[in-house]
Amino acid sequence: MDKCVLVKQRNALRTDSAMVFDNLWARHWNEWMTMEKPNVFAARLDRTESRWTVGPETNIAAMLPQTSDPLTRWSVDDYTVSPAGDSMAFVVRPPSDNMTWATNVDIYLASTKHGSRPRLLTGRMNGAASAPTFSWDGQQLAWLQMETPGYEADINRIFIYTLGTRKTVAVAYDWDLSPHNLMWSRDNKSLFTVTGSKGRSLIVQIDALTGHRRELTTTGSAASIRPIDDQSLLFVHSDTDKPADIHMLNTQSQAVQQLTNINAQTLKNVHLSKAEDFWFTGAHGDKVHGWVVRPFGFNRRTTYPLALLMHGGPQQASTQSFSHSQWNPNMYASAGFVTVVINFHGSPGYGQNFTNSVRHKWGDYPYVDLMCGVDYVTSRMRFVDKARMVALGGSFGGYMANWINGHTDKFCALVSHDGKFSTISGYYGTDELWFPEWDLGKPWDPAGRVILEENNPERFSANFKTPTLFVQGEKDFRISSTESLGAWTMMRRRGVPARLVYFPDEDHWINRAGNSVRWHTEVLDWITMWTNTSAPYGIR
Repeated sequence: MDKCVLVKQRNALRTDSAMVFDNLWARHWNEWMTMEKPNVFAARLDRTESRWTVGPETNIAAMLPQTSDPLTRWSVDDYTVSPAGDSMAFVVRPPSDNMTWATNVDIYLASTKHGSRPRLLTGRMNGAASAPTFSWDGQQLAWLQMETPGYEADINRIFIYTLGTRKTVAVAYDWDLSPHNLMWSRDNKSLFTVTGSKGRSLIVQIDALTGHRRELTTTGSAASIRPIDDQSLLFVHSDTDKPADIHMLNTQSQAVQQLTNINAQTLKNVHLSKAEDFWFTGAHGDKVHGWVVRPFGFNRRTTYPLALLMHGGPQQASTQSFSHSQWNPNMYASAGFVTVVINFHGSPGYGQNFTNSVRHKWGDYPYVDLMCGVDYVTSRMRFVDKARMVALGGSFGGYMANWINGHTDKFCALVSHDGKFSTISGYYGTDELWFPEWDLGKPWDPAGRVILEENNPERFSANFKTPTLFVQGEKDFRISSTESLGAWTMMRRRGVPARLVYFPDEDHWINRAGNSVRWHTEVLDWITMWTNTSAPYGIR
């Protein structure tokens, strides 16, 4: 901590603002690298008659090997402490020259009582480790582990380390879904996790010895699980038409009890539509999942415009949850749109092969899935007006909006939020090279160049004719602002209707409340204008 103070004091005396980098790990997400790094400290806490006292602190990460580049020193991303407080496990990305194109993230185990060197638990694996958690007796440590180097959407495997024997074993290795987090049962015999499954986030119980699995919930999306006793879990649950509330789950009977209803008064006069599932045949002849959210005041005898929401990733998935981001389907349904969500190829929750299949196929499988899904909906739901359709997406969904613009004119308008326009310039401008290198390739490599160009929306610029709203945050280091600016420039120069909404203080997401209101205002105004739709409320 004293070093951090000295660094700040020296910086305050500087007369220049230059930042000098040799390592490509110069920035990440929305921040430039500095010498200040998150560390984890341990200190003894004692109770005297009248107050608590904190003893001298020990920087656990300081005992790791020192590096020559102060800008890429050890940085602790996460940590957990054993119930007795005598052990700690922490997550770090090892400093190296390849930090922008390697996904290696390690877990170390350390004592909190004395200054011994932390023990590396993941040295034989070069994928990303995450979510360490101690058993309640402190004898075992479980964590999630990706094993494929360079692949950030690899399946998470469960590993358990026994402190007494120093042996590590894999559990439920045959599971074809990817768990998100881990929590031990009170009897230390099983693990609880949340995993994506067919558009839902479900609680699953896993036997720590045999790997046998049991789904404990079946609908909506669960999060933040906490065991109360041997048979009860607290968790947060939401659904497309239900904001998050705290629930209690009996792990034996699987009975669920809602404990809070925080938004009851706020939503007293608010209509929220349920999700209606559908399946159709998409790319490669595979079955693809989607759902429809019907508009407010739905009348089957009336026709409505359609809004297609396209998720990011591509190795992410839309879930039937209540989102507070810009992609809550009820926001568009409330404005009068039949809202369609499709988990195209690449989406997790449908088996790892389905997730892996999108590699080298960004402009192929997802596009085919989306077009087949829209055709399925419009052919079976006669209340959809095929002449009044829009498509919206962020991140990969923004890329897909740009790809759609070069390949079809079936939509009246598009919205591309922080979407990649050129796979070539997008490679050179991003902060994480492992992502485009795994999914597409390297621009200077002949084979990689072919794949990048095959999936490059900019290559089809001459075909862009659909009015498009581009939204971009300046602090987005994942998709550089030049991507949206480039696509907007091209369309305006060619005389195609296009608008840019620029947030100088936002990153890949819209985080500020006022900016979120403005985002929705601009987006809803754009899609209602181009579909000649009158929302049941004033947008501006």
